[in-house]
Amino acid sequence: MSHFTPNVQHSGGMMLRARISSMLIALAICGVACATHRSAAATPDRIVAIGDLHGDLDNALATLRLAGIVDDSGKWAAGSTTLVQTGDVTDRGPDSKAILDLLQRLKAEAKNAGGRVVPLLGNHEVMNMQGDNRYVHPGDYTSFGGADARAQAFDVDGPYGSRLAKQDIVAKVGDAIFTHGGVHPTFASMGVDGINDAWHAALRGGDAAVIGNAGPLWYRGFVQDPEPAACALLAESLDKLGAKRMVVGHTTRRNGKIESRCGGALQVIDTGISDHYGGNLAAWEWSNGDARAIYPSGPVDLEDPP
Repeated sequence: MSHFTPNVQHSGGMMLRARISSMLIALAICGVACATHRSAAATPDRIVAIGDLHGDLDNALATLRLAGIVDDSGKWAAGSTTLVQTGDVTDRGPDSKAILDLLQRLKAEAKNAGGRVVPLLGNHEVMNMQGDNRYVHPGDYTSFGGADARAQAFDVDGPYGSRLAKQDIVAKVGDAIFTHGGVHPTFASMGVDGINDAWHAALRGGDAAVIGNAGPLWYRGFVQDPEPAACALLAESLDKLGAKRMVVGHTTRRNGKIESRCGGALQVIDTGISDHYGGNLAAWEWSNGDARAIYPSGPVDLEDPP
């Protein structure tokens, strides 16, 4: 058994590449048709985005109920809404498996109801696929049947790794770009489909820059750098991507509130939903051109870019 590692150097590298050859066939069949579908989807009437969940099923479900995505039994209840989850479902808490299963089920239920679920990858999912388990909760190992069984599950040929390998790292829905960390102009020039194609190429042993520290899974500059400089770079990225705003997770807002920067062009939605980070339930919602934060205390309007 081997893990996905970009540019594998050890003797198992050829075996790993052989193992994922079947994935290449599926991706080739998808080809341009899949890229066109990703970038040309019609703007839904309502978009909800939820940030990092980090292995906390109870709080994940509570957040989904708060946003009207699921009913009390956990079934899809949002009709034609598009739900985007910006990654980092795994690690920190014990329920990675249960949340991954939940999102997979909701994808099917949403489709049947005329809605859509867009699960994106975060850096922690990719870390797990690479065999980096530093942040795996002991209870999470138990849910998979042990450390070895979990490692096999996240292998590119495993039941969870193979599913994650098909997910994207950036999505455009309506006028917004959704990603885990942020899309620096260097990568924005590739376009949404180009970025995702680069991720899938990295999975096959290609250039790993797209999943490096400056790539969309890890980049924090738009959130952490002073606004004048950060906003100028953000504007450049948005212009290249043909979007008005970017919605990101990854950098936890310790006050538990969604943060708006750059005149509403950046929305930071990692509020620390899991108990590990404080259990701060929140969802981002867009409807009729207006964005707002949804909290247990009620909705709060967010600044919208011009």
